[in-house]
Amino acid sequence: MPGWVIVGTQWGDEGKGKITDYIAKDFDYIVRFQGGNNAGHTIVIDGEKFKFHLIPSGILRPGKIVVIGNGVVIDLAVLRKEIEDLKSKGVDVSGLRISNRANIIMKYHRLLDGAEEVFRGGGSIGTTKRGIGPAYSDRAARAGIRVGDLFSPALKEKVDFVVSLKNKVLKDVYGIDEKLNPNEIYAELLEHRDCIKEYVTDTAMLLNNALDEGKKVLFEGAQGTMLDIEHGTYPYTTSSHTISASACIGTGVPPRKIDKVIGVAKAYTTREGSGPFPTELSGDIGEYMRKMGGEFGTTTGRPRRCGWLDLAIVRYACMLNGIDEIVITKLDVLGGIKRIKVCVGYDLDGKRIDYPPSTSHEYDRCVPIYEEIEGWDRMERDEWAEICKKGYDAMPEGAKNYVELIEEFCKVPVSMISVGPERSMTIIKHD
Repeated sequence: MPGWVIVGTQWGDEGKGKITDYIAKDFDYIVRFQGGNNAGHTIVIDGEKFKFHLIPSGILRPGKIVVIGNGVVIDLAVLRKEIEDLKSKGVDVSGLRISNRANIIMKYHRLLDGAEEVFRGGGSIGTTKRGIGPAYSDRAARAGIRVGDLFSPALKEKVDFVVSLKNKVLKDVYGIDEKLNPNEIYAELLEHRDCIKEYVTDTAMLLNNALDEGKKVLFEGAQGTMLDIEHGTYPYTTSSHTISASACIGTGVPPRKIDKVIGVAKAYTTREGSGPFPTELSGDIGEYMRKMGGEFGTTTGRPRRCGWLDLAIVRYACMLNGIDEIVITKLDVLGGIKRIKVCVGYDLDGKRIDYPPSTSHEYDRCVPIYEEIEGWDRMERDEWAEICKKGYDAMPEGAKNYVELIEEFCKVPVSMISVGPERSMTIIKHD
């Protein structure tokens, strides 16, 4: 029963989409298990860019079943647009399946998300204002509307109740006079229902039956470990569990059916939005990373904060996720930097610690402890393409030393290295 999980080891944007697409060729099912359209993947196939926010990137592999699990919160308008965009590019979406237990992001969730962020003032957490947090809050409060509710005769009654409640909160708490019309929201939901009904099913049954039949299932995480609602840099996190254990909760598949966990780590560190970032660079090197790595958010377009690789958080992620192997992405970006620093721990008020502290107040005071390593010359894309054909041994000595430093520090083998967005720009280190 080969069930593999792919997770990010940093603050997201590690390149999981490309790695999922690359590995998906050997799997029958590819499953997204948490998050919402605040996440984004960009895949390049034969020079054409595909951007995903909800649908697993495995959809680009013909003949695969791709699943949006119950742990995902779904903006139906975004999902419909994503489906139509893929169809317009000739992509077959007949393999898409949507959990009937997934919660729906409603208009009032987006309004509340923006209102709460404004209300925080200087303490804003950098939310994308897509309604993700309020949707998860309603799920926990048992006030959410789920995909399966679209087919219930009680849908209108539920919409009327929740909309009246949210109108009161928007006006009395946040001073927003925009009164939502429950009849309009109900009609919009029915329109969405008719467009997605062919894809809706009980995906927990689907996936468990598939695994029992010996099918291969790949579970695709969104965001990264340091954005986990419990184990990340709280409160500067997302609103879902981003670690590997969430693959079970977000799909209904038990832990004993998971065989391997793959952690994706960018060769340097980036972060989008607010929150602690000890290795952040504000000068020329950080700008070089941003420019060479194209570090702008897939979903927001915001420039990402860039800094040296923080191995303390990668090792922490390996522990939390039970990572069996690491994939390194964007190693090519570091070419041309003469001396490369790597964070191996922190100084917190005069005491060395080797892991991220639990509170953001402490993490803000952490000073990175670095090791330095010799860099390697910057190479053009065609030079890296040749190395990809020849294999790991053809890599520059400095790049190999860098990869092996990561392995030694994390005590986890590196299996693959990505040096470009295309499938072919991938180097296999360990099978």
